[in-house]
Amino acid sequence: MIVRDRPSGLRLFLLLRGSVLPRILPSLILNTLLATLVTLSHGDLFKLKITLTTIPFSMIGLPLAIFLGFRNNAAYDRYWEARKLWGELVLRGRNLSRQCQSLISGGPPAHASLGLDDVRVRMVYRSIAYVCALRDLLRGQDRSHEYRCYLRPEEARALAGASNKPDRMMLAMGADLRHCLEQGRLDPCIAPAIDATISAMVASAASCERIKSTPIPFSYTLLLHRTAYLYCFLLPFGLVDTIGFMTPFVVAIVAYTFFGLDAVGDEIEEPFGTEDNDLALDAICRSIEIGLRESLGETELPPQIEPRNYCLS
Repeated sequence: MIVRDRPSGLRLFLLLRGSVLPRILPSLILNTLLATLVTLSHGDLFKLKITLTTIPFSMIGLPLAIFLGFRNNAAYDRYWEARKLWGELVLRGRNLSRQCQSLISGGPPAHASLGLDDVRVRMVYRSIAYVCALRDLLRGQDRSHEYRCYLRPEEARALAGASNKPDRMMLAMGADLRHCLEQGRLDPCIAPAIDATISAMVASAASCERIKSTPIPFSYTLLLHRTAYLYCFLLPFGLVDTIGFMTPFVVAIVAYTFFGLDAVGDEIEEPFGTEDNDLALDAICRSIEIGLRESLGETELPPQIEPRNYCLS
């Protein structure tokens, strides 16, 4: 995710970090070169004059821009919903830590020094492992070495072959909750509150998986992609007789707009990736880790992840 102040003046036009320009540059250069050739030849193709007016481009351009806007709105809805779901995980993680420490009785107050044998500490630490495992699941990665220390060895070994590690962790969370009830460490009237928090975390993860596994229909994206490219590559033939030598400049501006809108939609449609404009899941996981470890009285905490070259991962 790009994190930077909006520049002013000429710098606004020279930025590349976070811009879609590097992604569309080959197509943009090709389109501009074609427009230059059409301008030099005055629209003649092997002595055959290709005559087009601006009328068909006016008829197609406005609907194309509207449909690109609709598609980008749909892509941004997915992006924003994903961010809200991870915000919900931050909230529920803090609530679970508070509930485990204040509602589960027995022994001294919960503290990290008690270790994973204390059910309260174990459930809080497992929450950290849970969000990290969810991040890996959504990104198709395996960085279990980063959160294995928050699980007991036997639980970490059991997770090794699981296809959905976050789900297995929540099953273990439910088992710990049941043991607390059986041991009388948790009032049966209070247990549903903790279970609701756990269920909300599961619901957020399932919703993230839904976004991940259900892209915008490919046929819709393909239609817009083809139409935008056909429009921009035919545009020089409709403009050359009207604006002459300015054709390449106008075509480059129009192509940048349409190619850019198409590329932005592609980039934010999948919000859990590792591209510049995707969600900063590493930073969110680190924030959750710091908050939950601090709630257990830890003082030696990892630093927040800072942007590198304006990009927060």
